[in-house]
Amino acid sequence: MSEETKKDFIREIIAEDLVSGKHATTITRFPPEPNGYLHIGHAKAICLSFGIAQENAGTGAKCHLRFDDTNPSKEETEYVESIKEDVKWLGFDWGDNLFFASDYFEYFYECAVDLIKKGLAYVEDDSLEEVRAKRGDVNTPGTRSASAEHSVEENLDLFARMRAGEYQNGEKILRAKIDMASPNMHLRDPVLYRIMHTHHHNTGDAWCIYPMYDFAHPLEDAKEHITHSLCTLEFEDHRPLYDWFIQNCPVPSTPRQIEFSRLNLNYTVMSKRKLLQLVQEKRVNGWDDPRMPTISGMRRRGYPAEAIRSFVVGTGITKYKGITDVAVLENEVRNHLNASAPRRMAILDPVKVVLENWDEQPMETASVPNHPQNPEMGERTIPISNEIYIEREDFMEDPPNKFFRLGPERYVRLRGGHIIHCSGYDKDADGQVSLIKAKILLGTVGRDAPEGVKCKAAIHWVDAATGVDAEVRLYDRLFKCEDPDKAQSGFLDALNPDSLHRVKALVEPSLAEVEAGFSCQFERIGYFVADAKDHQPGKPVFNRTVALRDSWSKKGG
Repeated sequence: MSEETKKDFIREIIAEDLVSGKHATTITRFPPEPNGYLHIGHAKAICLSFGIAQENAGTGAKCHLRFDDTNPSKEETEYVESIKEDVKWLGFDWGDNLFFASDYFEYFYECAVDLIKKGLAYVEDDSLEEVRAKRGDVNTPGTRSASAEHSVEENLDLFARMRAGEYQNGEKILRAKIDMASPNMHLRDPVLYRIMHTHHHNTGDAWCIYPMYDFAHPLEDAKEHITHSLCTLEFEDHRPLYDWFIQNCPVPSTPRQIEFSRLNLNYTVMSKRKLLQLVQEKRVNGWDDPRMPTISGMRRRGYPAEAIRSFVVGTGITKYKGITDVAVLENEVRNHLNASAPRRMAILDPVKVVLENWDEQPMETASVPNHPQNPEMGERTIPISNEIYIEREDFMEDPPNKFFRLGPERYVRLRGGHIIHCSGYDKDADGQVSLIKAKILLGTVGRDAPEGVKCKAAIHWVDAATGVDAEVRLYDRLFKCEDPDKAQSGFLDALNPDSLHRVKALVEPSLAEVEAGFSCQFERIGYFVADAKDHQPGKPVFNRTVALRDSWSKKGG
């Protein structure tokens, strides 16, 4: 059995339901509220619900994409479209099964009317402050207001007038009549409808009353004949209310709610409210900033969809709360890119090397493999001349014994080219090495070092004449501590001031013409992607996806 079909407790329940005949097929749903962009936590829910549908496709299983758009004050069409894009990019297709809670507004209203007629709902006259004050606490039962004694006829009239727009926001609410002494606070006459004179992205101004999520969600599931309503653990206490609505409303089916643990990462915040605050206060450059834990941010950063799917599957489906180290995600990304990303050369901190005897055996191009382990990716030819740039860190004036790169009277191989020998160097007024002088060893292209020559390393380079200027954005973790929510002065106090560095780099000419989204390894540096927004042919902009190895712990992070 593959990792993607490994049985967890939810899949075991579904398999038992199919075998027993309780259900002939399986229908799941992914029900985001369009009030922000999706983040990595949503990716777990997406992979679970859509993955189960894929695994049971032989029985006609399917997964609905449904927008729970019951709060127009926070919802926008922009978020709807971004969610669709993210789900597709992750590799899932809802087919014809795209729904909106707003499609069922009339049905919700009819269910509310039905509850009123049964004496199970009433219009509340008290203010919201009074309602909260009378709710009680875990040790004290709540008390109902006189509104609970309205007759059925009075409640029907008041609710109809609420819909007609006769009342202002907050003036009336519709409540279920359940149990004000219940130890489960969600059952203490919860709110079903509130008044909101707000334009809705889908229904316009047709409605001025909107259902609460806890009321709408089970009715949506029942309306769509969802068999297994999968949600995260914070909804476990809501399940008795979910079941109460299913039992007391005229529903066409009986879905089952099952909870699982949500995905939490360290060095990250997953609250939509906090992510929105980061965007609105311009602490980041939008929802798709590559430092954000949003799916669109990870896509822009160059994370492969396959790596995200593999990561969330690997975290498992359990009922145990926990925190996953973000390094696990980064390592999954690194492993996928190591196997798939072609190699290219770029210099982020350049120092010039002059090859003094170039005329003795001139080369116009060097041949370099596109991937060291995948010969089927072929080779590319790169211009090379007597002046090149190498990384400053690849030269040391007084190198230690285990330093195998370039230094005075030392040898190193240029990737795809000659072995060279450092014959001298110049410094600027600040004492920085400004120029390195070297000589090529004739006949060493593609051959071992001659006898007596110690050459144990190959370094990358970029030709001075044909290299292209590029902006390289070195992204790191957005927060500097493991749990930003516990920062003494709030999560904003935990922002990492070094989460972005912009570097003027020099890249090989092939990188000047790649399309946005092109992903590669800058040899010996890390994995990078051409930015989806700012990269242009001739004016390359690259984002660092992930370094070649995890260096965060070395920095004391």
